[in-house]
Amino acid sequence: MSQPPIKTEIVAIRTTSGRELDVALIVERRVVEKLSKGENLGVKSILVIPGIKGFIFIETAKPSVVPSLVYGVKYVKSSRYSKIPLSEVSELIKPKVAEEVSAGEEVEVVKGPFRGMKAVVVSVDKSKGTVTLNILEAAFSIPITVPISYIKKKGV
Repeated sequence: MSQPPIKTEIVAIRTTSGRELDVALIVERRVVEKLSKGENLGVKSILVIPGIKGFIFIETAKPSVVPSLVYGVKYVKSSRYSKIPLSEVSELIKPKVAEEVSAGEEVEVVKGPFRGMKAVVVSVDKSKGTVTLNILEAAFSIPITVPISYIKKKGV
């Protein structure tokens, strides 16, 4: 007979900004130690999401074990932990799809040293997530390569 899937919950742990990976590695070590002793904590994953500063996320079937996993960790900020819906976490870890641009389109640079300048797309490298541009406001044409997230379509 097959067992029904175990419902897991995601718990957010507040940490010192920049120390998320340190906390995650300490928690991982504690989980491995307890598993080697035969304790089942129900921990499925420990998430450190790039771009989300000051938080790690623990996916577990037993949220009551989280306090014991983070107790005494120097970089944990609070003793209160938040349960986060899976839908919110999945939005955080989904890759951001940049708007479609193609060669010859006029765009505006919104980040980086060329912010505010108009440019024409020369080429798009989707595998690297970059575009090559010619800045229209420059005295002479030098192609520059920037991440797709640095540009937006003109008029958008």
